Amino acid sequence: MNAPTTNRDIVQKLWNLCHVLRDDGITYHQYVTELTYLLFLKMAEETGTQDQLPEGSRWRDLAKLDGTEQLEFYKKLLIDLGKSPDLRVQAIYANAQTALRQPRNLGKLVADLDALAWFEAREEGLGDLYEGLLEKNANEKKSGAGQYFTPRALIDCMIELVQPQPGEVISDPAAGTAGFLTRAKAYIETHHDVFNDMSAAEFAFHRKRAFYGVELVPDTRRLALMSAMLNEMDCEIHLGDSLSPLGAGLPKSDVILTNPPFGTKKGGGKPTRDDFTFPTSNKQLAFLQHIYRNLKPGGRAAVVLPDNVLFEDNTGQQIRVDLMEKCRLHTILRLPTGIFYAQGVKTNVLFFERGKTDKGNTKAVWVYDLRTNMPNFGKRTPFTRTSLQPFVDVFGEQANGRGKRTDEGEEGRFRCFSRAVIRERGDNLDITWLRDASAGRVEDLAEPEVIAAEILGHLQTAMDEMSALVDVLADSAGEQT
Repeated sequence: MNAPTTNRDIVQKLWNLCHVLRDDGITYHQYVTELTYLLFLKMAEETGTQDQLPEGSRWRDLAKLDGTEQLEFYKKLLIDLGKSPDLRVQAIYANAQTALRQPRNLGKLVADLDALAWFEAREEGLGDLYEGLLEKNANEKKSGAGQYFTPRALIDCMIELVQPQPGEVISDPAAGTAGFLTRAKAYIETHHDVFNDMSAAEFAFHRKRAFYGVELVPDTRRLALMSAMLNEMDCEIHLGDSLSPLGAGLPKSDVILTNPPFGTKKGGGKPTRDDFTFPTSNKQLAFLQHIYRNLKPGGRAAVVLPDNVLFEDNTGQQIRVDLMEKCRLHTILRLPTGIFYAQGVKTNVLFFERGKTDKGNTKAVWVYDLRTNMPNFGKRTPFTRTSLQPFVDVFGEQANGRGKRTDEGEEGRFRCFSRAVIRERGDNLDITWLRDASAGRVEDLAEPEVIAAEILGHLQTAMDEMSALVDVLADSAGEQT
């Protein structure tokens, strides 16, 4: 008797198709985008929602054809769906065009998609299947997709600790493929009986207005919309830039979960918003301002940010001070290296809560060092939920303002630093105290790609600091004139 097919099996079968398409000059990212166009049609058939598509523009209309006729029909189909009166369909197929050139390759994609075990896929969850495909793409170094994919283990941990609740507005201002939003919805539905305990109005809010995101890259937004649809979310994912006037007009949030892009704004310019107190071309510092300004009083945030946010002088210091005044920055998790291959920088998760007033909200900051004397995570040592469990075990008490852990001493991974101590440090939050036991030991050297990525990360940090200096000089010159 054959073992039942799992979503993991289906994802592997879908991914194996990309090898066939290399002969057609298809890149990994193009392949996932191409697959999204076809999956939407197939999912509409599988879920009985084909009424959102015009007659004659559905999966069966494509699948019954073959050869050149099928490819020509498909090209026209993409254009027609991009003009659909259904706004979601229109957004997914906006400016869509196929990268396929060989009719036989389209035929193989359609035939293999038709032959998959969709009953089992529906049982496990179509959203999980699609997220598995996105994760597979992100883990493939040649795809370049790692830059916008946050590991699910980290996403789930952040959500578990922030605890989004029914009725809250939950957002991601740099949504990527919507991983934070879809997993936050799953968390709420796992911990609350939304089908029986919610009124019709509350349930409509949960599905349609509780979640929203912003994504700058059209193809990435397309993947996010598809993921949201398969997770039964009718949420808004805006195409645009949270650092533009669009971001200033977004609704206030109860919860913000995000991993914003690192680096400087294209062309070295500052965000085009005019409501930031501290203009900067450093995107992560600008995003940090957006996040704590966008929180409602009492709202919570968990944000992935690189090390330079913790120590950068001038504007960086001003933004950290403003954050600690307006919010209770209660925890910093220093992440190990090797999680974000594409970025190659050392990262942290900042957990904070917007205060009821705008003054004196941070009394102390707990720092958990999950980086020093940790494995170099990568393919040989994957980063899993187990890796985060020691941090989760000690998080709760101090996050609620009740933490009094003083038993670990100087060698413990979790330490508390008062606001006065941080002020004495020049508001520098790049705090380390553990001695790196592996320093200089050849057998503990990182994998070559990790070392290369770290070098790139240091170069990026230097560029960010130089950009910040240019900002300061420009501001100074403006004041003198």
